[in-house]
Amino acid sequence: MQGLMQHGALTLDKIIDHAAQWHGGREVVTRSVEGPIVRTTYAEIHNRAKRVSNLLLSLGIRPGDRVGTLAWNTARHIETWYGIMGVGAVCHTLNPRLFPEQIAWIADHGGDKLIFTDLTFLPIIAGIIPRLPNVEHVVVFTDRDHMPADFRLAGDAPHFKGLLCYEDLVAEQSADCVWGGFDEGTAAGLCYTSGTTGDPKGVMYSHRSNFLHTFITMQPDVMGLSQRDVILPVVPMFHANAWGVAFSAPATGAKIVMPGARMDGAAIHELLETEGVTFSAAVPTVWQMLLQHLESTGGTISTLKKVVIGGAACPESIIRAFHEKYGVEVVHAWGMTETSPVGTLSTMTDALEKLPYDQQMPYRLKQGRPPMGVELKLTDDDGNALPHDGKAFGHLKIRGPIIAAEYFRGAGGKILDADGFFDTGDVATIDEMGFMQITDRAKDVVKSGGEWISTIEIENIAVGHPKAALAAVIGVPHPKWDERPILLVKLKEGETATKEEFLDFLQGKIAKWWMPDDVVFVDEIPLGATGKIDKKVIRQRMKDYVLPTIAAAAAGTATLAAADGAGAPVLYAPDPVETPEDVAEAVEPVHEPEVLAAQAEAETVSAEALAASLPDPEPTPVAHIAEAAEPEDVFPHEPLVEAEAKPLEPTPETAFDAPPVFVAEEAPLAMPIQPSKGRKAKAAKTETSGKGGWASPILIGAVVIALVPAALIVVGALGARFGLLDKAIAYDLMTRDLAPLVAWLSLGTGALGVVVAMIGGVQRHWKRALLALAITIGTLAVLFLATGVGGR
Repeated sequence: MQGLMQHGALTLDKIIDHAAQWHGGREVVTRSVEGPIVRTTYAEIHNRAKRVSNLLLSLGIRPGDRVGTLAWNTARHIETWYGIMGVGAVCHTLNPRLFPEQIAWIADHGGDKLIFTDLTFLPIIAGIIPRLPNVEHVVVFTDRDHMPADFRLAGDAPHFKGLLCYEDLVAEQSADCVWGGFDEGTAAGLCYTSGTTGDPKGVMYSHRSNFLHTFITMQPDVMGLSQRDVILPVVPMFHANAWGVAFSAPATGAKIVMPGARMDGAAIHELLETEGVTFSAAVPTVWQMLLQHLESTGGTISTLKKVVIGGAACPESIIRAFHEKYGVEVVHAWGMTETSPVGTLSTMTDALEKLPYDQQMPYRLKQGRPPMGVELKLTDDDGNALPHDGKAFGHLKIRGPIIAAEYFRGAGGKILDADGFFDTGDVATIDEMGFMQITDRAKDVVKSGGEWISTIEIENIAVGHPKAALAAVIGVPHPKWDERPILLVKLKEGETATKEEFLDFLQGKIAKWWMPDDVVFVDEIPLGATGKIDKKVIRQRMKDYVLPTIAAAAAGTATLAAADGAGAPVLYAPDPVETPEDVAEAVEPVHEPEVLAAQAEAETVSAEALAASLPDPEPTPVAHIAEAAEPEDVFPHEPLVEAEAKPLEPTPETAFDAPPVFVAEEAPLAMPIQPSKGRKAKAAKTETSGKGGWASPILIGAVVIALVPAALIVVGALGARFGLLDKAIAYDLMTRDLAPLVAWLSLGTGALGVVVAMIGGVQRHWKRALLALAITIGTLAVLFLATGVGGR
């Protein structure tokens, strides 16, 4: 039995419709790429988004087409998002901080037909367009006065028709455009993971998943946003939908402040104070820059109440600084591109709120509890569930209506286990109160003597040292223990320190056998596209590193010397991918290192002597977990592919067609629900029995019955014409008697087919049901016409 409630598809156009109607005068403020602060409203954004929709239609964009955006957080970007999604096209956010080769690969794999971009990224566009044969136009987010006078591509691109001016095009279009009208399962957005061990993988969000994710973010124990808030989303819109803020802000009617291209500490502080920001979200490195700016200038924070920090483990020093110096609550969060991206948040429970702040800290440092709509579990290597005791380490798996069911174009194959859970690739614990804590990525954990050492925990403590700006821990080869940890430290400007200072700082805070075997002071620690420590690059650059002898460590000598023998600290260089200098300058601020020192020569001893000289670790038993298959983190940063020698061929559009994936059994009227375990087995059996399941043969039968009257008429006419049948049989019995009788019968079977299609899944079966009815109605129309004419 179905409930007797109204049904409306959860499509994202309804969010900006709501904002325009009920919060139309609420401000949207942007630090524009051209420089000035620009102010608009939700009503104006709604109007201009409709114009963008008409612009897209005029350029040949149709439902299902992918439209790329290579842009900062601005009001224009928001307008384009809703303009794209409103007509059923797919908004494909491209990360400008990746290498041009990566961006080109991702845009081509996604099948982008049009790209919107900011002036900042025109050098990137010039380099990648020759490799994007499907892209004929690039629309530049600016007005006529700021359009470039001289734009030259880096290679031949006969398919490209040139740059278009966004403001000119929007002004030419009408604001009268019909939005929505399609199924809520329609694709809305496409975002690619980093491709850490191979090609990036596309995560295709639906209107329904993003709408439900918006409801989740609005929960008080998640972001708790309201119309009274002023939101500053520092996290870019090209990183998993700016963590959903681009939807939740207009959904609540909150004022939104877009930072544009400037995300340094001074620029962020200015917006916080001048616009009265109450809520913000960003990765830890952004907040470190802000706190360092405040410390150096003596600045204050007057209106900010809460910040959500995700993307990397948040150090205790940041949480304490915000709370103790500025009275700002920090909510630690975790998520991935595949989770839309909210997965967990460290919001305090009622019981924890009553504890002193120092006793809350262990829980604030964890990644937190899942909100309603998200399920978590821990498993061992064999898929067996592990206890939530805060001690058992296991593979973290996640399930829910906002979690990816498969990657775009089937990349990576099957990604869900038998119960529909996605393996995140993280190693974690879950305690008795439900707080989850990431102990490492499966690929980053240090395995020493068969036991695990959490690099994240050591880093969080080390970065709390008053002289540390950044810290990273990696494992390096060891002849006895397989791997041992070393600590890399980037000091604050003007500071000097010794290895012993940091080892003493770690004493008593971590297990003795976790203590790093060396501390290496570096000029720079490589960060990825969003400021997350890039350990793949660190491991690559430290591949020739050799652990020092105990004597060298005790003497405090440099562990790595420059090629000329000088004892300079290690410097890092850009990755070995050739990129034009103007492109590198165009994507500021990109947190990529600047310089590479020559590889160092370390003092070496025999493996046996080195093993004998080091103290034995003191391992404590933990679960042994093998490295998981490689799903991707929410913050892409890895280098990808070498440049192609020639322009790519267009990817056929048919390559993007694939049957929809449903974790749950499809319910009537295309409203997905979660089946019971018994129904899961039945659904699996149905899926293997045929593409259409039990409803398919019934509908095929209805189509066959609908064709019988036409067949009787054709056979009778041809039989009479060629003398094979007596005219009385051909015209009277077959055509006038049997054909109408069967036609009326097929009208009933056609109506039954519609009912069967609704029960078995409208999305899957509607074509056959309508075909049966159409054939029957057409046949009856012909019969009535023939009867009216009379004769044979």
